[in-house]
Amino acid sequence: MSGVLTIGEAMASVRTRALLRLGGAAQLSVAGSESNVAIGLARLGHEVSWVGVVGEDQPGELIRRTLRAEGVGTGFVRSAQDAFTGFIAFDQPTHDITRVSYHRAGSAGSTLTAAECVAALTAASPELLHLTGITPALSATAREATVAAARAAHGAGVRVALDVNHRARLWSRADAAATLRELLPWVHTVFASEDELDLLSPAEHPAPDLLARGVAEVVVTAGANGARCHTPEGSLYRPALPVTVVDSIGAGDAFVSGYLSGVLDGLSPDLRLGRAAAAGAFCVGAHGDWEALPRREDLTLLSYGEGLALR
Repeated sequence: MSGVLTIGEAMASVRTRALLRLGGAAQLSVAGSESNVAIGLARLGHEVSWVGVVGEDQPGELIRRTLRAEGVGTGFVRSAQDAFTGFIAFDQPTHDITRVSYHRAGSAGSTLTAAECVAALTAASPELLHLTGITPALSATAREATVAAARAAHGAGVRVALDVNHRARLWSRADAAATLRELLPWVHTVFASEDELDLLSPAEHPAPDLLARGVAEVVVTAGANGARCHTPEGSLYRPALPVTVVDSIGAGDAFVSGYLSGVLDGLSPDLRLGRAAAAGAFCVGAHGDWEALPRREDLTLLSYGEGLALR
C-alpha cells in the first residue's frame, strides 16, 4: 500500500478582498476541503489522489488542471455530462471575517457514488483514506459513498481519517451527528473543533469517550489557541505559531495535511502537531485556500522569525 486517497467535492472559487456586491477585481481559483488536503500532502512530498466528480465545463477543467499541476492524481475524477461544477464565492466585509456564498445544490460533486469510491479505493490500495463531514452532506448518494468508502477502507486495513468540518448551510447538527457517528467504527483519526465534538459523542467529555469506543486519535483544533491530540497514551497540547493572519480560510485543511504528513512519515504525535501547526501558519499568511501551503523544504522557514531576508 502507498499514498493517500481523498474523497469529496472541489469547486471553482471566486474571491474578492472587499464586498462582493460592489463588484471589482476578483481571483478565480479552486476550493474544497478534501482537494486542499490533497494539495497540502502533495506539496509535502506524498503520493495522493483525489476522487470526485466535476462537470464537463470550463470550471471542471480548471479543477483537473490545478490538481494535476499540484501533483495530485486525477485518475479517479469523473466528468458528469448533465451536471455543473460547483461554485463558491468568498468576500471579506472586514479584516479576517470571510463570508461564503455557495452555488452547489445539484452539482456534479453531489453525484458521487459508492461504487466509484470503493472501486478507486480498491485500485489505489492507499495507506490512508481522508474523509470529511462535508461530502455526506451533499446528497444521499454522496452520503452512501462516504459510508461505503469508510467501511471498505477499514475492512482492507486502510487507516481512515475524518475531519468533521461541519457546514451548517449544508445540513443540520442532528443529521450530521447521525451520519458521523455511523462512521466512527471505521475511523482511526478524528479532527474536530471544540464545538464539533458533540456531533461525534453526546458524552460530557467526548474525547475520552471516542477513545473508549475505538477511535485511536482525537485531534481537537482551536485556531489561534493551538491544538490537542488525545490518544490512549495521554494528551498533548501544541500552541499555534505566532504569525500575522491575512486570511484564515483553509487553515484547518492545512493543519490536517501537516498532521497526516507526519502520520505518513511515522512521526510522534508531538511532531505531527508541530508540522500541522507549521502548515496552518503558512496558510493563514496569504490569501487563498491552498496557495500558500508549504513544501517540505519550506517547513523550517518560520523558525527564522520575521523580517529576515535570505540572501
